[in-house]
Amino acid sequence: MAGESPLDTFRSVLTGTARALSEQSDVEVAWTSDQASQTGHLMRVPMPGRALPEAQVAQARGAADSMALRLRLHNDRVHETGAPTELLARACYDAVERVRYEALGSRGYAGMQVNLDAVTAQRVAADPISRATKPEEVPLPTAIALLLREKLTGQSVPPLARLGTDMVRSWIEARAGDDFTHLADKLEDQKAFQKLALDMLGHLELTQATPPEPNENQDQEDEEDQDDGTEQPEEAETSADDQQPVEMAGDSAQGDDQGESQEDTDRPDDPADSDVDDEGEDGMLPTRPNRPWTDLPEDFDYQAYTTRFDEVIAATDLCDEEELTRLRAYLDNQMKGLQSVVTRLANRLQRRLMAAQNRSWDFDQEEGLLDAARLARVVIAPGQSLSYKMERDVEFKDTVVTLLIDNSGSMRGRPISIAAISADILARTLERCGVKTEVLGFTTRAWKGGQSREAWLAGGKPAHPGRLNDLRHIVYKKADEPWRRARKNLGLMMREGLLKENIDGEALLWAHSRILARPEDRRILMVISDGAPVDDSTLSVNHAGYLEQHLRKVIGWIEKQSPVQLVAIGIGHDVTRYYRRAVTIMDVEQLGGTIVEQLADLFEVD
Repeated sequence: MAGESPLDTFRSVLTGTARALSEQSDVEVAWTSDQASQTGHLMRVPMPGRALPEAQVAQARGAADSMALRLRLHNDRVHETGAPTELLARACYDAVERVRYEALGSRGYAGMQVNLDAVTAQRVAADPISRATKPEEVPLPTAIALLLREKLTGQSVPPLARLGTDMVRSWIEARAGDDFTHLADKLEDQKAFQKLALDMLGHLELTQATPPEPNENQDQEDEEDQDDGTEQPEEAETSADDQQPVEMAGDSAQGDDQGESQEDTDRPDDPADSDVDDEGEDGMLPTRPNRPWTDLPEDFDYQAYTTRFDEVIAATDLCDEEELTRLRAYLDNQMKGLQSVVTRLANRLQRRLMAAQNRSWDFDQEEGLLDAARLARVVIAPGQSLSYKMERDVEFKDTVVTLLIDNSGSMRGRPISIAAISADILARTLERCGVKTEVLGFTTRAWKGGQSREAWLAGGKPAHPGRLNDLRHIVYKKADEPWRRARKNLGLMMREGLLKENIDGEALLWAHSRILARPEDRRILMVISDGAPVDDSTLSVNHAGYLEQHLRKVIGWIEKQSPVQLVAIGIGHDVTRYYRRAVTIMDVEQLGGTIVEQLADLFEVD
């Protein structure tokens, strides 16, 4: 088409091939500046450079290939039947399923195999396995998936992951080597493959659960969903018959095929999180837009369609004591290596704070303690009087610190783990220094709007409804609550169904109102996030920058008019374009040290 840029042409090719590969005519491909994600039939693929570098093109094709294969070959309902409840086992279970449908797609198609290899290498580069130096640092889901991929496709482990994989290879193969062979024989049968995968997890001692046998009615429903040719509901995100061999469109061999599912970050909601009308969709990772401020209308006015379904809730009210204990144990076990590093940094912060609180000196006094540093005056100028110093108490302002943590779906995995453990250690450290600490989280109750959207639909879908999702603001630790009493609560962030979408502006106002009501002289609000506000339901019926502009207005008001000191830490996303005092880190391993340094700087401000 005349006037179409090379990027537009490339996206059109990706879209056409994805539709052919997935056998879904309504598939759409959109560019994103962040990691690939999938919402229903919308595929968000990382945008390559304008010159279309070969490596970036292959990664974009591989991401789209994987997502299209998921639509074609994966049945979400079957996948959820008998899924393990243990967090580590579930992560392995999801990773193995992705290997299955990607292996099916790459069979016999060299172009697709090259694309999938490129996106696998890209995933590995961002995975902790590429930095592992000892076996306990190797993430088992990644290692198992790479070894199974090697067995199913013959493709060797990417170079960046070889050292980490080799550390656990013998242990995995000794326990699951035969399972890999059996899995290869059932590649085209998702149900049979799933049962064998669960057996493998049992052999690896990752789960003790025996999957329930599906009832007759469920089997009939699955068969009807697969055989009647009708499209399944979007929340199931199912595809064609999972047990049929792959019959690829001829033009997909050119390597323009698509799809990435990001199963380790885009899993369905936790079934235990059933107190809310959640759709529980897979592939719901929010996109992080980088829209310029000038794209927004001047007559912007933010509102919420309804606040009836919003909630401010304590962590203890979202799950029972037993589950909190289990989640906290999982967090502690996963973060052993990081905990020692953050603890050392926190101890450094404590020393600086205690020194500032306890001692200061007035010099050149007429009386007091003799200033030994100036005894040389006795020799140089014998007639000059001796110099004395006096210790005085320092007026250390009463301080409260609020940590506001983004609990959106894109924080899943290592970012949310490190945020939780950093908050835990800092709360303990600051408590020892007499500094009150509050830990808050923000997300939504549902994907795609929940009850707010239902009310809007029932009301005739009025134009420009404003915010169209149910807020969930979580109190993990109150400022006056002792650390030992709130310690378990931070484990809730590890709960699979908790992390959904994020509406940062209203969360910031909520946290600000809480800290503003505190009696302390110094108030510090620290936001930990990995990007811009995203809620698909709201953005689909309002201006594109609706949530982002509100966030900017809230930040501007706090920074210019509020006595609260506001600081932000962005994980892998530039938050300096929103906050005046902010820092962006590209590796989550830097989070603990960055929090400590930012707090230390703020405490030194008069």
